[in-house]
Amino acid sequence: MTEVRAVKEGFHGIAGMPNVVGAIDGTLIPIQSPTVDEHVFVCRKGYHALNVQAICDHSLKFINVVCKWPGSVHDSFILTNSGVGTTVDQMDGWLLGDSGYPLRPWLLTPVAIPASKSDEMYNKSNMKTRNVVERSFGLLKSRFRCLHKSTGCIMFSPAKTCKVVYVCFILHNLCIDNAVDPPENEIDPEPEPENIQYHGHLDDGRDVRAHLIQQRF
Repeated sequence: MTEVRAVKEGFHGIAGMPNVVGAIDGTLIPIQSPTVDEHVFVCRKGYHALNVQAICDHSLKFINVVCKWPGSVHDSFILTNSGVGTTVDQMDGWLLGDSGYPLRPWLLTPVAIPASKSDEMYNKSNMKTRNVVERSFGLLKSRFRCLHKSTGCIMFSPAKTCKVVYVCFILHNLCIDNAVDPPENEIDPEPEPENIQYHGHLDDGRDVRAHLIQQRF
């Protein structure tokens, strides 16, 4: 519990967002054209990739990684099939995600159409706080350039690529733990467009978000 409290305090110190235990997002890892089901690996940016879901803490460490889905799969589908909600419930806190995710009692997303100054302040805090995950991805890909599109792609099968990706995440966390300096030429984060909206049926977090906005913003 001491560790979870420290994470919440770390996130709160960024932009005043309380009770946050992680920031979640997906990132695309370029791969060579697979020999099986090639078309499902073509991502929205037009190249073959894996869509990797990850959750980071305030220190840029990754606390949860899901690497098994092809690039065409939407972030919200990966989330729904990952069991992350159960883990977050046990931590008694919230994840922050962008508008591509469903609004859940344990996953807070931006207000799509802000109707008040409080909504705008909440959105600003949400965006600034969850920017941590984009920075984490940027640092990860700076350390392991094979994960970044600028180097081409990983020349393995999807299954073997997943193993490589997991190892890179583990080594990234070890670098954080041991205060290893970041590369000199760090890759800029790759933020997703804010106009991507979730259109599924899950939307049971409105009361939680509304109460937060009323009480804190």
